[in-house]
Amino acid sequence: MPSNTKNNNLTVGLDIGTTKICAIAVEGVDIEELNVVGVGTAKSDGLRKGVVVNIEKTVKAIKKAVEECELMCGAQIRSVFAGIAGHHIRGQNSRGMVTVYHNRIVTDEDIRRVIDAAQVLIPNDREVLHILPQEFIVDDQDGVQNPLGMAAARLEVNVHIVTGSVTSAQNIIKCCNQSGLDVEDIVLEPLSSSQAVLSPDEQEVGVVLVDIGGGTTDVTIYSEGSIVHTAVLALGGNHLTHDIAIGLGAPLHEAEEIKHNFGVAMSSMVKEDEMIDVPSVGGRNNRTMKKRVLASIIEDRFREIFELITHEIEKTHFHTLMASGVVITGGTCIMPGADRLASQVLNLPVRVGYPENIAGLREMIYSPKYATSVGLVRYGITSNQGKLNFVGDDTNLFHKVSRRMKDWMQDFF
Repeated sequence: MPSNTKNNNLTVGLDIGTTKICAIAVEGVDIEELNVVGVGTAKSDGLRKGVVVNIEKTVKAIKKAVEECELMCGAQIRSVFAGIAGHHIRGQNSRGMVTVYHNRIVTDEDIRRVIDAAQVLIPNDREVLHILPQEFIVDDQDGVQNPLGMAAARLEVNVHIVTGSVTSAQNIIKCCNQSGLDVEDIVLEPLSSSQAVLSPDEQEVGVVLVDIGGGTTDVTIYSEGSIVHTAVLALGGNHLTHDIAIGLGAPLHEAEEIKHNFGVAMSSMVKEDEMIDVPSVGGRNNRTMKKRVLASIIEDRFREIFELITHEIEKTHFHTLMASGVVITGGTCIMPGADRLASQVLNLPVRVGYPENIAGLREMIYSPKYATSVGLVRYGITSNQGKLNFVGDDTNLFHKVSRRMKDWMQDFF
């Protein structure tokens, strides 16, 4: 696959979101401190709830973001690691078991066989995006991270399998290709965000990552260092904007500005006498309204989102193991009071997740809204180094899944 010209050490993450397209370029392979050399963003209006609904508009936005990134880093971008999200994403846990034959010593082939055995039947319109081993069981010994070379008669594995709509993934690839880009891999966006904002300790002792995007909210639960649950809620920051437009009788684009300029997540944060100017629909005169009315509208929708997250957490048997609490990220979480309200509703400690370990253009992207883009780059570097965050670092599995994805991409095009 063609590398990014003029700089073979360039890795680019492309976040194709409902409200924005973002390209981030990193020079070098140091994942401990990413050297960000290029950033480009563009307004996105070709997606709905994380899914491409207008290829032409999406291509135009991708080109704008990538060109801006190219100007900044001084190199032509030829390939990207692209994120995928949307309500079509599904996650499920599964288990596989095989007998170890070769001298009763676990080999690479045994590891591949047991992971194959854990795969479940999926419909033809869906494709495996990630197979994430959680732990191996060697005979009756559980909690094994890497069974390679161990003596065993039986090998088992617990995995988390993430699948997505074939057509949704194909449309992302098509948009990138029509923008002059090759796709090195498609990566689940919550997996990317976790690499940017979660610490290894949080993942080990148990944490919930909540990524509130424009069209959807992604929920990812970690326990003992592995993903144990993923879910996508069909609510996001755009729903706040629509609520404001309806509740205040303001044009949609003005509602977005009101949200960014005056929005707070809790009405108790607003003084009773605070007022804001609200534009009217149809060219009518502006009105003056209490800011607390705006805050109440926002709080109601935020509460709904956090209550749905509470339900999502409680329906798993991991809800008592969240010692690290919750990390919220995504552009919507920048709003003052979002973490306080989340902690109140979820009854767990909550912090806002910022992308860490960044050098270079750090000040430009040190924000929750860039968590996915930064995570995509980190994922890209680690995968190219053969250090993917799989239990046992079984990169052969990654390449196998990637080959399957490339096969159906080629069939489509």
